[in-house]
Amino acid sequence: MPQVEDDGPSGIHCRLDELLDERGMTLTRLSELVGISVVNLSVLKNDRARAIRYSTLRAICDALDCEVGQLLVTTR
Repeated sequence: MPQVEDDGPSGIHCRLDELLDERGMTLTRLSELVGISVVNLSVLKNDRARAIRYSTLRAICDALDCEVGQLLVTTR
């Protein structure tokens, strides 16, 4: 199995900040709705997440009424 390198950017950008702004929602409110800590959401928002569970993606997308492709976009 090939080893995945963690030395650089993933080429994926999380648009959480933009989506929250468009919906007039705070990170704290999203945290309450999805049951994920503000710290963990901040890691995702700042493109520092190394992995994310499908259930977490679904919960965020449900709370923001969006699709995964609106939340996560490629940068390359």
